[in-house]
Order: sequence, then structure tokens, then C-alpha cells
Amino acid sequence: MALQKRKLGRGGLEVPALGLGCMGMSQSYGPADESESLATLHRALELGCNFLDTAEVYGPHTNEELLGRALAGRRQEAIIATKFGFRIVEGKQAGGERDSTPGNIRAAVEGSLRRLRTDYIDLLYQHRVDPAVPMEDVAGAVAELVAAGKVRYFGLSEAGIKNIRRAHAVHPVAALQSEYSLWERNLEPEIMPVLRELGIGLVPFSPLGRGFLTGTAKPAEDYPKGDFRRNDPRYQAGNFAENMRAAGIVRDIAADLGALPGQVALAWVLAKGEDIVPIPGTKRRRYLEENIAAAALVLSPAQVQALDAAMAPDKVSGARYAAALMSTVDR
Repeated sequence: MALQKRKLGRGGLEVPALGLGCMGMSQSYGPADESESLATLHRALELGCNFLDTAEVYGPHTNEELLGRALAGRRQEAIIATKFGFRIVEGKQAGGERDSTPGNIRAAVEGSLRRLRTDYIDLLYQHRVDPAVPMEDVAGAVAELVAAGKVRYFGLSEAGIKNIRRAHAVHPVAALQSEYSLWERNLEPEIMPVLRELGIGLVPFSPLGRGFLTGTAKPAEDYPKGDFRRNDPRYQAGNFAENMRAAGIVRDIAADLGALPGQVALAWVLAKGEDIVPIPGTKRRRYLEENIAAAALVLSPAQVQALDAAMAPDKVSGARYAAALMSTVDR
């Protein structure tokens, strides 16, 4: 089945209804497997899932380099999104330090272009809001890169309402990337109405709830050192059991539909609006194919309502992130 197209923003950016998050191919979710990752990227192109999401900080740098190798000779088949904004020193991320000064934005883009083996980036996000740099300066620097032909569209990641408006007033914002799924609904009360007012698309990462919504999550201690989930509050003792129980409704509806739980979770996100394009991450062809099949799954209004109620914010146990990570979210 061919993936339907959706539009992000009002500037003409058209992408498939599902994209591919590439971070886990290089970090955070267990050991890397370059051969399978490359095969997964090539399979994504074959299936029309060509909206590929990366960032300079993933690795750092190694994820963009992976995409550059995968897309050699095939650049025109892909829509590449990457991000700038974290401080990187001698090839390592400097903790959570941010740097969105115009000079660093220009340098970051030159580095991304080199690693991705391309002369333009389709969608460039500010990875996290930098409180030390006025948003007008950030948007202005990206606008200059758009005018120079090095960037096609501007996006923000985890930005709050004030900074979304400030950026959009300087240069149109095509998309906001943020976590959004059945079990992470923090955008619904305030952020999503503003996005729709301004005509900005939403690109949810972690739409599968980091494994809880697929039923494959394990307690924190069962993950190896270096795996992001080992320190995720929602995987910790007490929280884990409560969250697996809450996600039972996803498994029940999947059984009724003859589908997989993860497919139901993605179908729910897709049902929330034509301006939403989730980017489930995987480094394996099998899961990529399962995710893409979710685009053909149609939930009834009653099923959507049941999922809304069962996975309401008060049913999820534990903070979204540990305190250090949450401090980088502009809310």
C-alpha cells in the first residue's frame, strides 16, 4: 500500500503520512547494527517512507553520516530532516548545553550538509530552544539559509507557545517536532490549537510510547547500560507495572482488529489530524514494515474514544523524562 501524502505547514512541504526516526540506529536503544540499519533505510525508500529524521547530535554526527552513506546516489528520493542546537565539543555532546547563536547555526548546517553528502536540507529544526539566544535571531539565521538554498523549510522541536509564535513571525515554521502518543498527551490542551491556528504541522516522535504501546517494554533493569530506557522514570519499579496495565486497552483493540498493538497506537495518532506525521523509530526492516502497515488501519470513533479514555494523562505513571532532560523542554 502506498503511503498517503500529508502537508506540513502552509509552504508546500509534502511528506508521507509516516516518517522514519533514525536516532536509534546510532544511539540510545542498544548496540548499533550498521548493516541492518542501511537495509532498513533502503527498504524505507522502496516503501515510500522517505521522510527521514536525524540530528547532528545523534552520535554525535554518526547518524547523519549513516544517512549520507545510505542515500549515496539516491538523494532525490529522500526528504531529510535534521536538527541543530546542542553544543558539541571535540565530537562529544557537552551535556545539555545549547548553542543556537547564528554563527553556530551556520557552522552546524555546513557540517550536516557535509555528513549527509547533500547541498540542501529539506527540514531544519532547532533541536531545543536556547534561552540565551532570542528566537528572532534563530529564525532570522535559518531564513538566511533558506534564501541561500541550503535549507528548504524551518522547524522547531519541543518549543512552547511563546517561542513558536516568535519564530513564526520572522520566518514560517513548517513543523513542530515533539513527543506525542496515546500515553504522552501534553500537547493537546494548548500547543496543538496554536499549531492549527498558525498552520504548523506536528511531527510526533516516540509515537509508540518507547515500547509500552507495542507491549514489548521491559523493566528498566533489564536494559543494558547506555540504553535510554534504563533511566526513564516510566520504566522504573512501580511505574512499569502500572503503565503496562494501562496499555492493555491497546492490546485488546489490536486483538479485535487482528492487528498489532503498535499499529493501533500509530493509527490513533494518524486519526488525530491530517496535519500530523508521526516518525516511529526503528533500525530493523521488520518493524519498519509493521509500522507502515498501520497507515491502512482505520479505527472507529468508538475505538478512538475508548483509547482516549483508557490512556488519559492521569492513567500514566511516572514523569515523562528525568529532571535533566525535562529542563530542556520549553514548556
